[in-house]
Amino acid sequence: MDIPRTQKLSKISNFFKGKLIGNSFWAVLSSVFQNIIFSLFFIVIARRYNSSDFSSYIIANTLYGMILSFSSLGLSQWFIREISYNKLDQEIIPRFFKIQLLAGVFFYIINVFLSFALYSSDLVRNISLLLGINIIFDNIIYVFKTINVSRYEQKRSFVLTSLEAFVKFILAAFLLYLDISILTVIILLVIFRIFTLYSFFRFGLSDRTFFSHFWKGSLRLKEIGHLLKKNIYFIVIGSLSVVYWSTGSLLVSKILQFESVADYEISFKLFSMAEIIPVMVSASVFPILVEKGKTDPGERNRFFRKVFLAYAFYGLLVFTFVYSYAGFLIPLLFGEKYIHTAPNCIQMFWTIIIFPTALLQANLLIAMHMEKTDMWLNISSLAINFIIAFFGLMMFKDIAVVNYAIFISFLFFHISQDFILVQSGIHKQSDAVLFYTSSVCLLLAYHFLSTFFSAFYFFFLFWLVFALVILVYIKAFHREKFSTV
Repeated sequence: MDIPRTQKLSKISNFFKGKLIGNSFWAVLSSVFQNIIFSLFFIVIARRYNSSDFSSYIIANTLYGMILSFSSLGLSQWFIREISYNKLDQEIIPRFFKIQLLAGVFFYIINVFLSFALYSSDLVRNISLLLGINIIFDNIIYVFKTINVSRYEQKRSFVLTSLEAFVKFILAAFLLYLDISILTVIILLVIFRIFTLYSFFRFGLSDRTFFSHFWKGSLRLKEIGHLLKKNIYFIVIGSLSVVYWSTGSLLVSKILQFESVADYEISFKLFSMAEIIPVMVSASVFPILVEKGKTDPGERNRFFRKVFLAYAFYGLLVFTFVYSYAGFLIPLLFGEKYIHTAPNCIQMFWTIIIFPTALLQANLLIAMHMEKTDMWLNISSLAINFIIAFFGLMMFKDIAVVNYAIFISFLFFHISQDFILVQSGIHKQSDAVLFYTSSVCLLLAYHFLSTFFSAFYFFFLFWLVFALVILVYIKAFHREKFSTV
């Protein structure tokens, strides 16, 4: 028995109009577009300036990125969950806005202090002084973005942030022909961020009355302390995430040669681009998990399993792509001087196999009000990452140690989540075992078969055959299902 064509079209239409696809589409499109532009900018900087200036920029930018994620205090998930449950816009928005503003100023000072305490390079310090100002601006923009996520209006954030990305693209084009210092480039980046902040105040929200909420009431230090204490788990989780991803770069910069930072950061830059899609989709998945959990936990669990399969497939697809093309893409993008970075890049991308599903499971734990558990898992994972990376670098002086430390610690994180979800009745033990065994088997098959085919074409051939097998299986399954109706 076949499904009518009109019914199929209706299902497809509803699929793309749904909250997850509609909201995630703009989130993913925004981040993909911005990261493509930022990556082009990164590539131009790598080619345009010498290794010393490039490494100084990377170090200051890494420190800025680490402090930036601390400064947001990880309160976006708290905000979204509170809005979903209580609908107290006029009470929550002013608190959220003022805390982000004060935190931005505080962490800018921290950023400057750390740059002077950790590094003696005047260039690193000067870049940190200038670039760090964006922490204040980013925290305010963070409020607008979070409100749009909670209201499923990420299209607005996409338009405004993409405009800044386009301006940076123009700057990157000019850098190919203009001889200007790296500090001048940083000043221009700060100016662009000011323009973006102004744009968010003018056009960032669909409801202009929201702006009046930002300034309502006073916010005493005691109230701030109470709110932060109440949401300490969100703050710690958000902070640990950034420390986790910055640990490798900071350890490499302090233990290995200064120029080694560039080798590590090129791999991490590509990894950051690959994680965009699961991170952005998760921003839309999280409120859906919260909503479904309130009304029907069984429906939430079914939704979780569907997204889990999509995330698992994405991780395997991305890893095999990098496995096949890292040696071709890195010298093409960054120049022949970085051709030796390809093996390190493949090592780092082992983590992408489990990163998307680990992120999804973390979102589910928080949606279930288990953020304390998630926090301790993050702390444990960070500790494992740091111990392996630090002592490994001291012994072997090889960036590969950092990549393996990330993978091992993330594997521990994922397995621990599996154990908790199995105990909670959401995961089946057989599902968890199937995920690991099928991933290992598929990767071994890919590695083995790739030796018999051209590396350039094998990726497409392998996944084409895989897709055909899946389609045949689904079609056979549907035939069997409808034949019994």
